[in-house]
Amino acid sequence: MTETFQSEHILVTGASGFIGAHLCRRLLRQGARVVGVSRAHPERLPEGVEPCTANLAHSAEVEQLLAREKPDRIFHLASCVKGGRSRDLVEPTFSANLASTVHLMTAAAGLGTCRSFVLTGSLEEPETVQAAPSSPYAASKAAASAYARMFHALYAFPAVIARVFMVYGPDQKDRNKLVPYVIDTLLRGETPKMSSGTRLVDWIYVDDVVDGLMRLAVGDNLAGQTVDIGSGRLESVRSVVERIHRLMNSAAALQFDPAADRPLEQVRTADMERTESLAGWRPRFTLDQGLQATIDWHRERMASHP
Repeated sequence: MTETFQSEHILVTGASGFIGAHLCRRLLRQGARVVGVSRAHPERLPEGVEPCTANLAHSAEVEQLLAREKPDRIFHLASCVKGGRSRDLVEPTFSANLASTVHLMTAAAGLGTCRSFVLTGSLEEPETVQAAPSSPYAASKAAASAYARMFHALYAFPAVIARVFMVYGPDQKDRNKLVPYVIDTLLRGETPKMSSGTRLVDWIYVDDVVDGLMRLAVGDNLAGQTVDIGSGRLESVRSVVERIHRLMNSAAALQFDPAADRPLEQVRTADMERTESLAGWRPRFTLDQGLQATIDWHRERMASHP
């Protein structure tokens, strides 16, 4: 990874989240000035990030934010990531994922000073326009990606979409996500309770995701493109759980329940040949390496916070 962001002014939305916090720390180590946008709890931002409170669903607040900051680059990671199918999730995902993206691109395009706008897409987005999204979250992310492509095509806006696959790693904020849940449960000597585990997923370690996002921000001829950030390999949920169990040398039992499966789950592999061709990037960590680093982090955290 040779990209440098020395002395650049970078705005990161979702800076207090899982990927956002890792990204901010890396940018700071490279000498960037990082402004982290959050709707609440600026105290949760990584040390060294300049806090900024704004509701990105309100266009006036977004216009004021960008007029004040005039960032060189924007990483738009903030989103409502709940993947449930409930109708109650329609409005929150629309506001947090679609409206916020449109407001940010509109304000940034108006300023004309933004050199790159990296938007995180999702593996949950349907493959074709005709295919029905599997959740309100998937619909909102697909629509946000479509707007980003439109902004590039009509207004030459430097938006690139990072279609991020299933991310895991240290300090994942939502401890109910599979990897942190299984590790914490096994560390307590308990049995994790899960779905059948048959779903096939492309897993990607968080440090690799950060490498990929930073590469997309500075790569040539990437505006308007959707670029996969994944491993290019499928592993079942059950296989990952069993790997964690083996790496931890756990004696606890495992339990899989087909009744807990969700409908319309996406099965998709990152096209890493295309990603390498477009962006010159591939992940560095194997699945076992990433899982071991994550397990080590959880062990250290549990030891220091019994």
